[in-house]
Amino acid sequence: MNNLLNKESEYNTVVVTGLSSITPLGESVDEFWNNLCNGVSGIGPITLCDATPFPCRIAGEVTDFEPSAYMDPKDAKRMARFSQLAVAAAREAISDADLDIGSYPKPDRIGVVMGNGNGGFPTTEENARMLVSRGGMKVSPFFIPMILPNMAAANVSRIFGIKGYTSTIITACAAGTQAIGEGFEIIKRGDADVVLAGGCEAGISQLGLGGFNVIKALTKQNEEPHKASKPFDANRDGFVPAEGSAILVLETLAHALDRGANIYAKISGQGVSSDAYHAVQPDENGDGAARAIQNALMNSGLSAKDIDYINAHGTSTPLNDLAETLAIKKIFGENGAPPISSTKSMIGHALGGAGAIEAVASIKSIQSQIIHPTINQETPDPKCNLDYVPNISRKHKIETALSNSFGFGGQNACIIIQKYN
Repeated sequence: MNNLLNKESEYNTVVVTGLSSITPLGESVDEFWNNLCNGVSGIGPITLCDATPFPCRIAGEVTDFEPSAYMDPKDAKRMARFSQLAVAAAREAISDADLDIGSYPKPDRIGVVMGNGNGGFPTTEENARMLVSRGGMKVSPFFIPMILPNMAAANVSRIFGIKGYTSTIITACAAGTQAIGEGFEIIKRGDADVVLAGGCEAGISQLGLGGFNVIKALTKQNEEPHKASKPFDANRDGFVPAEGSAILVLETLAHALDRGANIYAKISGQGVSSDAYHAVQPDENGDGAARAIQNALMNSGLSAKDIDYINAHGTSTPLNDLAETLAIKKIFGENGAPPISSTKSMIGHALGGAGAIEAVASIKSIQSQIIHPTINQETPDPKCNLDYVPNISRKHKIETALSNSFGFGGQNACIIIQKYN
């Protein structure tokens, strides 16, 4: 009986066997993590477009990204940048997981779930300019398949020969986290043995900057870019736009053990909720975010006291940071929350890619037993009065981490990641 229970547990347990991160702090997980631990900022002046007309002129860009290092140059030219980043992250994650898809006997048992928010903003802008200047028949024949949000997952599937369950999550800033949660559920219900799950975003363009600036979502602190993203600080004034991609290779424990895979961690639960409150502002009381956290705890069978670390949504906007603080207090009590830190303090907000990037950071925290800091914590906000691990990394025992993502439209997603023993 015990052997049967153990075997059933192996098929119901979802583990992480591959990681990748293409971010403003580097194109490898090790470089990304080392920079996070050292409090290095990847934010600088915008180079991907002319930002001079806008109040916000800084961003977290993936500098020196060369698509041809990861894919055929002909393929790259037919993809928007968000797809290029996703394919690059997929290649790195597949390699890290030592997953030989080409010789895998059941390619329809491998899936892809990608989260993104905007699709191809820069490509949309480029072709809109072409429409106005030269007419509609001069628009690129690849325009539509380049900009569709589902094309990141589609291109990963096509290039790597993945023929199983494929989907795209488009829940704004919650998309990357929700994609990992969906990958977890897909495997648990038996629809795949392996899922590449993550997020991507590459929307830095005049169109994107204009849209976010006019709703006053972005910082205006351009003078010192590395200090502009300051989650939970009293002087925060908006988020710093960013781009990037990260992918986790998820699989059943049984499958991972059978092929002798390296196991980084396990996914224990996921939770989703909606604020049903406002188009872009969070529920001011943090109720929706709190429900997502509670749903993740219930899904995992854990309680608040089991959480050792929280990787916060932590956008550096006045409303979001306060709402998240209130949500955490609703679940953990006024004084019961574990240490919290915001990856966005160093890379900015990669929107649909953010949650996946932060999941990688959470896994590295569990592996190293180190919490990276929330940098630029200089002026305490009396309303945001939890332990945000200010400015300096901290050694801390972490068995279980919670990663939060809360998107425009009040769509919230959380995942719980645990140490694999």
